[in-house]
Amino acid sequence: MRDDSARRVRRFPAVVIAVLLAVLAAGTANNLARNPQPLLVAPGNVSRGDDLAGQAVLDLDALTLPNGATLAGPDGPWRFVWPRDASFVAAARCSLGQFDEAGRVLDFLNKIRPSSGRWEARYSSDGLLVRDGREPQLDGSGWVLWATWFCHAGSRYWEMVRESADQIVAELGPNGLPARSPDYWERPERVVTLGTIAPLLTGLRAAVAIAHDLDRPAEAARWQDALNKLSSATDRSFGPDFPRTPARAVSFLEPGLEPIGLGGGADAIVTVLGPPFAPPRDDVDHAIDNARAALTQPNGGVTPGEDWRTDGVSWTPQTALFALSAAARGDRATASSLLTWLNHYRTSTGALPEKVNRDLQPAGEAPLAWTSALVILTHAALQTPLPIP
Repeated sequence: MRDDSARRVRRFPAVVIAVLLAVLAAGTANNLARNPQPLLVAPGNVSRGDDLAGQAVLDLDALTLPNGATLAGPDGPWRFVWPRDASFVAAARCSLGQFDEAGRVLDFLNKIRPSSGRWEARYSSDGLLVRDGREPQLDGSGWVLWATWFCHAGSRYWEMVRESADQIVAELGPNGLPARSPDYWERPERVVTLGTIAPLLTGLRAAVAIAHDLDRPAEAARWQDALNKLSSATDRSFGPDFPRTPARAVSFLEPGLEPIGLGGGADAIVTVLGPPFAPPRDDVDHAIDNARAALTQPNGGVTPGEDWRTDGVSWTPQTALFALSAAARGDRATASSLLTWLNHYRTSTGALPEKVNRDLQPAGEAPLAWTSALVILTHAALQTPLPIP
């Protein structure tokens, strides 16, 4: 009688491999079904600039209406004003010396500012709230403060500065952190995120600087106390890696090695903890470099975070944030490399798209105001150091 046991043993690994490949294929198909390949909404403006930064300025011109409302994009759900995006546009204008243009953007924000409470996620071009179920977003207070300081416009918009800074102070709890809020990921959150914390730190620094410049000692002291409280809480809850959400635990390795956070996931917003938004720190530099390595996609750009969709799609605002961070921290090679990448994936009309998909094609909305503003700021940072609050 022939013994086939040896043959069955030899066949066993092949069967296991076949099953595993089938499972992987099914998983890949399921992921692609849940995360379909994004396509380009529209090619962008008909006018094309000869260079990346020049085109970005042309696109901001096209996206900014006469009343100062700066649209996130020209079409559909992007055709609204996000305080976050508009703040970056104002700062980008000021980096070019276009103070009148920046003033119109800040005038619009001043007109729609909340006298109390958080900024809404977005507004219509005539300043009305957009009732679409999105919660107000606290990070707007930080971004508006930073843009106002960057443009040396604190005295002109003092009430907006005071209200936004005091709102941040009011949001801080006994642990030094604010309550949860949606951030640039535009989704409800279960816990507070670095996407909210980082802009608030920048905003409070800017508010303190404005108060000192305007000889407002009471406000400067109040906001400095809040900044100290929030800074300590951020280091305690998010350090040493500064992930998107507080790490569940910290692992202390052998002596001489830095401890690592467990859980939380890298987020591109970690760039806002360093220049040009905050003074340089070695631990933050380390966290930024690690986040870029973790978030870089096969197509060369970055995804917003490790807990974002696993679809291989890169987002241009987050890629540009890393470019700006590199330029502001003196890493010209990385900044230039990322700008080259962004330039390569412009649309046929030269506009910067929202995304680059798995097929290496521009995708999403084009042009996108936030990406355009970040490219301008990065270009400016490569020419001369940007101010840091």
